[in-house]
Amino acid sequence: MARKSKPKVDKAKRERLVETSLYAPVKAFLEGQGYTVKGEIGRCDVVARRADEPPVIVELKTVVNLELLLQGVERLSLSDTVYLAVASPRGASPVFDRRLQKLLRRLGLGLLVVHPPTSHGQLVEAILDPLPYRPRQNKRRAGRLLGEFARRVGDPNTGGSTTRVKLVTAYRQEALRVASVLQARGPQRPAVLKIEAEAPAAARILQNDVYGWFERVARGLYALTPAGAQALTIYVDRFAAPACLAERPAQV
Repeated sequence: MARKSKPKVDKAKRERLVETSLYAPVKAFLEGQGYTVKGEIGRCDVVARRADEPPVIVELKTVVNLELLLQGVERLSLSDTVYLAVASPRGASPVFDRRLQKLLRRLGLGLLVVHPPTSHGQLVEAILDPLPYRPRQNKRRAGRLLGEFARRVGDPNTGGSTTRVKLVTAYRQEALRVASVLQARGPQRPAVLKIEAEAPAAARILQNDVYGWFERVARGLYALTPAGAQALTIYVDRFAAPACLAERPAQV
């Protein structure tokens, strides 16, 4: 006996049906706080009023996505109190990600999560309330950022590079200058390299040897390893050699 195929349900329609299922619990949640709630006012999914207070607007979506964020930002032109309401995620989701919550704070949006119904009803959890956002600057991180910008020579990296591309930091550039002097002049002492390689952190770079480019050949004396020589070839266009290695004009 042939099986009857189930009628296909339009994906957008199915999503809309799920979105509408969020309305009743969100409405009950707001009514429990004394609001009068109505759905689909203008282009807003939910609008709530309490006495003479400004309206509360809620946008409903099954998941957090860019469209929901854009809707929320647009609704801020109507009210300062705008929530995004989403269904409780079943698996991996950005809903409880601190980065998302930081973004929502910055945008001035709130976040409601509608949990699945149980015998005790359906819980709506307010994860975040909409408040004006004033980010607290991390002065230490800002200082490191400006320091890295000032110490880095030229622009050796392409913006947007993936983690698979080795970035050339100011520290790496300094290590490359040290390596270039060692390659040209042989084993040297940190105090000499500090000046000749224009590397204030020469001693730390040699002792820590983060990249495996250096080796101690005698007490206080360092030389270049084969890996260091190879690095000079790999990064030849991404650092500037120290002035001491600049070609000297021929004497007449």
